Amino acid sequence: MNNAELNALKEEYVAFGAATPTTEFADRAQNAELWDADGQRWIDFAGGIGVLNLGHRHPKIVDAVRAQLDKVMHTSAAVISYAPYVQLCQKLCQLAPVRGPKRKAMLVNTGAEALENAIKIARAATGRTGIVTFDGAFHGRTMMTLAMTGKVLPYKNDFGPMPGDVFRAPYPNPIHGVSEEASLKALRTLFKTDIAPHRTAAIVIEPVQGEGGFYIASPAYLRALRELCDEHGILLVVDEVQSGFARTGKLFALEHSGIEADLLTTAKSLANGMPLSAVVGKAEVMDGSGPNSLGGTYSGNPLSCAAALAVIEVIEEENILERSAVLGEKLADRFAAWEQRFDRVGHARNLGAMAAFELLDSDGNPDPALTGAVCAKAREHGLILLSCGFYGNTIRILVPITVEDWVLEEGLNVIEGALEALC
Repeated sequence: MNNAELNALKEEYVAFGAATPTTEFADRAQNAELWDADGQRWIDFAGGIGVLNLGHRHPKIVDAVRAQLDKVMHTSAAVISYAPYVQLCQKLCQLAPVRGPKRKAMLVNTGAEALENAIKIARAATGRTGIVTFDGAFHGRTMMTLAMTGKVLPYKNDFGPMPGDVFRAPYPNPIHGVSEEASLKALRTLFKTDIAPHRTAAIVIEPVQGEGGFYIASPAYLRALRELCDEHGILLVVDEVQSGFARTGKLFALEHSGIEADLLTTAKSLANGMPLSAVVGKAEVMDGSGPNSLGGTYSGNPLSCAAALAVIEVIEEENILERSAVLGEKLADRFAAWEQRFDRVGHARNLGAMAAFELLDSDGNPDPALTGAVCAKAREHGLILLSCGFYGNTIRILVPITVEDWVLEEGLNVIEGALEALC
């Protein structure tokens, strides 16, 4: 079927809230390129929203999934487990920047599920109920994670009252007027006005905000947050759903700060396209809830676990962390040139290959309309490009780290052409 035929089916049968506004349908893909049902080629700077750090259909990952398919496709780990589940938990416990001489992990399917379970674990382990998150945070689309998400549109607007005992502080964002000192002061004020620290189970933070705009919490801020949690016996939960698995030049973004989390969540590029997420934490914290209190029917599917084990091997064998740092330098150089050339481009930033810049109006304020126009213009020229941000004016780059140099350059030239046309 071609794009038009598939689009007719979508309009008739797919729920409006779940239907993409675009009219193309992916037919096949390889690394940082894909082809739609009409045969048109696209350069992919979205990477499945940060899921494809190793590119579409990396051969070693495809081979690992095929090999596992010949063994076991599904049993439910709650019924009878299988080697890839426990082997992956072992790897994650060895690699994640989590406190304690002993660590444990559990597997689920999505980033939202990982955050849901991290909250359940934190509440069980501490006997407390309060959860503190940040403005601009995105933690998922389930009801609990929507309560934790710090942006109304499009995520929360239509769905009524959110679960309680979730509180919010300003994320440190000097670009938009929130200093690190002001953020920490707001947290301490929160403990006086809304939730006592002795009732607070966890503070949940993205070391680099994803949907919130690719804003980066500095190592100094994260160290101060670690100290604040320790002062009050609060668990520090670090959401690495989008920033993890090599995107920032480290396996986890938290490693740039030198601190460790009590609980860490990861998903997206963990299995490079297969549905999988994980919670990793201190063993005594992870074991805070009773038997059969965690998990689900599909949690830690054998095919996804096999993919994730292959991902870890590829990251180690193909110098992906170094490639991520180099890619980040290339993006930073290009962004700096655009800032010099275009008055409407500003606030470029990156941590490794987790890179973004903002589009501003003539007064230097966020310009979401221009941002949408740039993404649309890029799409006219065969580039899939995503915006994000609390103000909707950030262009983020999530191209696979494995992108070929010539494909990267072609995609950046498309962005530059869109800026020339619109700025």
